[in-house]
Amino acid sequence: MNDQLALNPNKIVKALQKPAVDFTKQDIVRYIEQNDIRMLNFRYVAGDGRLKKLNFVINSKSHLEKILCMGERVDGSSLFPFVSADSSDLYVVPRFRTAYVNPFTEVPTIDLLCSFFDNHGDPLESAPEYILHKAQRTLKERTGLTMEALGELEYYLFSEIDSIYPIVEQKGYHESHPFSKWGLVRREAMQVISEMGGNIKYGHAEVGNIIANGMEMVQHEIEFLPVPIEQAADQIVMAKWAIREVAYKHNLEVSFAPKIIAGQAGSGLHIHTRFMKDGQNAMADDQGLTETARKVIAGYLMSAESLTAFGNTVPTSFLRLVPHQEAPTSICWGDRNRSVLVRVPLGWQGVGDRMLLSANPQEPANGVRAFENNQTVELRSPDGSANAHHLLAGMAVAGRFGLEHPDALQVAQDLYVRADATKVEGLKQLPASCFESADCLARDRARYEDGGVFPAGLIDSQIRNLKAFDDLNMSEKIFGHADSLKDLVNLHLHCG
Repeated sequence: MNDQLALNPNKIVKALQKPAVDFTKQDIVRYIEQNDIRMLNFRYVAGDGRLKKLNFVINSKSHLEKILCMGERVDGSSLFPFVSADSSDLYVVPRFRTAYVNPFTEVPTIDLLCSFFDNHGDPLESAPEYILHKAQRTLKERTGLTMEALGELEYYLFSEIDSIYPIVEQKGYHESHPFSKWGLVRREAMQVISEMGGNIKYGHAEVGNIIANGMEMVQHEIEFLPVPIEQAADQIVMAKWAIREVAYKHNLEVSFAPKIIAGQAGSGLHIHTRFMKDGQNAMADDQGLTETARKVIAGYLMSAESLTAFGNTVPTSFLRLVPHQEAPTSICWGDRNRSVLVRVPLGWQGVGDRMLLSANPQEPANGVRAFENNQTVELRSPDGSANAHHLLAGMAVAGRFGLEHPDALQVAQDLYVRADATKVEGLKQLPASCFESADCLARDRARYEDGGVFPAGLIDSQIRNLKAFDDLNMSEKIFGHADSLKDLVNLHLHCG
């Protein structure tokens, strides 16, 4: 059986016995007819990076085919801050490969992700999904490489204190029930995300255990598998929605905010990337990390300050990016080093079969499969406030910038550290506020506008939005003011 079909949790894939990427309109219609689907939802990512929805009742087969073929009109001025109200109509058209059975509705419903088009029928230049598509396309045209990514999505669940097995603060990493709480919510969310087409690697309890204000706040993480960046961004957006739905069903509050209690572990959205050449991972070979990987790392480091404009978009982002809390502040990179901005994790080169046979001496040596090249590099600065499509598009631009920069290898050599990065003198630091981040984006804007990837109007809008927080020197302003800090955290508790 095709590897994409065996054990695939997507109900439509299993029923049609074909990969989602090959879905046609008639496939969707056939599944709807055979499974008594009564409703259809269009979903799309607007300018705020959050998932939106449009509901349809299926009135007839001809009505269904019309919806699937033509899409529908929406008010673009209510979805994007830079679309004028006097010419606001946009089209949303479904992408059949994204179809899934909605796991939360009582009435059988199929959902599809959509693309935006303008009045001429052209892709909307400023739509998050199309910006990311342009970033990938330009990368491929100019370097011959494509980018894949996976997100590590961290979040907190809030509940009453358990008096039987109380949590231990800051000791939750990979803990299991009953010493960690609400693993059932994480597992349920993982199941529905996979049924919706998400490619999940694993889930686990994270380090953050907090007891405050009569509540337990327990941190979890769901990590995905590497896929093309367009799909990776969709996975993050869909996963946030699914986790919120599952938590709400269990009467729990969930937050992806970068910081919920000062001095306690924050939640990041670490992004692992790998650049592919003709279907092969170009980040490592038998000799270790390749020149391609080091150039990409250099691109991330040279663009690190302005990337925060897409990856750290609320003032509390900069309460997380402080020294000594496993969140990066210094612009540097290293191997297996969690104090750096760009980390090169273990990649299994040359050790996979040896470990397998040591742990399983009964395994026949000639039956061991060849281990694939899993090497990635991890950007550790982003958090859950990010617009995932903008962030990954920005990272694709930054990676391309490094690949094309004549001094990239020297930059990578100069910014490599082995020690605790917070103790290395002379390293540039990330911005300390949204206001500073906006200034960095203004300085680097030509980099992101190159090739038409980010429209100038969107960059202008992002700079305005970040500066509107007026958070320059925020840490100094709120230091010692507990109520102000609490108000700030609560204001951005449900960002992203």
